[in-house]
Amino acid sequence: MAFKLNRSKDEPMSEINVTPFVDVMLVLLIIFMVTAPLLTVGVQVDLPESAADSLPDDQEPLTITINSKGEVFIQEHQVTFKKIVPKLLAIAKNRTDTRIYVRGDKTINYGRVLEVMGTLSGAGFSKVALISEPYKQ
Repeated sequence: MAFKLNRSKDEPMSEINVTPFVDVMLVLLIIFMVTAPLLTVGVQVDLPESAADSLPDDQEPLTITINSKGEVFIQEHQVTFKKIVPKLLAIAKNRTDTRIYVRGDKTINYGRVLEVMGTLSGAGFSKVALISEPYKQ
């Protein structure tokens, strides 16, 4: 009594081929890794260059952007100058130790950036930092 160990051509294949699935997942992973850094801030500004090192990130910071027209944005939402502090306090849940990054377009008057930073400092926010592009040699 011999058993037939090889399956015939007419029998359906009972194993699942996972190679195409793995290939698709790797491609999606690469796509997300490439596009994720581009989705961080939605307001386009031309940042100045600096040779300073970057600050360590312990939690997600809030970003205030001042574009070339002098308009102020918290993350991607435009706000008026008078509503910056109340909105930041609401977002940060009244915690003034929240890290805030200020991104100012390099074509804007430096006084406007200092005005925003002074307002933040006057409201009690102690961790306010300027963002710049790395210096290109």
